[in-house]
Amino acid sequence: MSLSSLSRRAVVGAALSGAVVAATAGPARAASRPAPAPSSGGPARRIPPAPAPVPPLNVPALRAALSDLEHPQLTAAQLRVTGSAGHWYGNAGVADRATGRGVHERDTFRIGSITKVFVATVVLQLAAEHRLSPELPVQRLLPGLLPSKFPPITVLQLLNHTSGLPDEQDPPYDPTSPEEIARHRYDRWTPEQLVARVTHGPMKFTPGTKQEYRSINYILLALLIERLTGRRYGEVIARRILRPLGLRHTSVPGNDPRIHGPHVHGYMRMTDGSLLDITEFDQSAAWGGGEMISHTGDLDRFLTALFSGELLPPHELERMFTLPPDEVRMVDGGPARYAAGLQTVTMNGITLWGKTGERYGYCSAMVATRDQQRRAVFSFNPTRRDATQIQASQRIAEALTKA
Repeated sequence: MSLSSLSRRAVVGAALSGAVVAATAGPARAASRPAPAPSSGGPARRIPPAPAPVPPLNVPALRAALSDLEHPQLTAAQLRVTGSAGHWYGNAGVADRATGRGVHERDTFRIGSITKVFVATVVLQLAAEHRLSPELPVQRLLPGLLPSKFPPITVLQLLNHTSGLPDEQDPPYDPTSPEEIARHRYDRWTPEQLVARVTHGPMKFTPGTKQEYRSINYILLALLIERLTGRRYGEVIARRILRPLGLRHTSVPGNDPRIHGPHVHGYMRMTDGSLLDITEFDQSAAWGGGEMISHTGDLDRFLTALFSGELLPPHELERMFTLPPDEVRMVDGGPARYAAGLQTVTMNGITLWGKTGERYGYCSAMVATRDQQRRAVFSFNPTRRDATQIQASQRIAEALTKA
């Protein structure tokens, strides 16, 4: 199995996966694409309708969705719901099987690809400061990193996953074996090594013509941040986002495989049926796209600030809510669902924007209606990293959006 196969499998299993939830609710494009603003001259433009009200909080449904730890097998789950339509927090399971300690809202966890929203925010901040143009080819900004035979790939095409970069080469171990995963969890990768895995070609499609979710896009964007600022991308995120917003429980771990302070442990089901504590894990293979740690309170604060315009000016923020043109489809033929950093889904008539993430032992999501009537951050801890994770995320999504 190739690394790209593992990546696609991870997307399928990610909490609130756009492909699965959209399939049950219908395409999100018509509801999610922003309408043009009225202009003072020329033909009148359609004024977008007022957002549909979200249903009242159904606390029994939320509690029931969270407390099912058997479908699939989870060791813990927690959910924070905020926004103008109501607040609620709940949890289930244990943060640490060795001690039996229950989950607490102060507990941190690995947020996986939610990291990409932080990276995209910094890239768009740099664009707002005229330190880069999203329409520039990344080859001009990071010369020599990609093969000269590759066509130009713009920064925006990296942001919205329309780059068409080749699949990754096979890893040096079997990623379907939990024993092999555990044996290699302290392997350390450099971003240059990760980029080299996609340089053998050929391109999967012409940049900008299709959409395929790929972490390599954000590895390149994190390298771009470092090239433009002269600092590690994690330091830039801390200086521009974490410290200004007071996100004291959010971090980019770098070479540290541990999670410090109160946290939820992640576990992996082994071939013999036992559970291995997989919390301690070098995250360098997820560099730039999936390595961060946070908790529900910090992610809610980040999502609030982002949607409220505290972090980006209107033009750059709008890129995060703008899908590619209608003719650009996912490689599986479905409608594009990724903008510059955010993904979108409509369920039960409610359109949500946000991001999902996962690492071994961890699944999470942060989503909100654009008007912030409803925001939600949830995390759960599956013992298998596969498509069964969808069961938990769909239960939670149903409870969040159904009247």
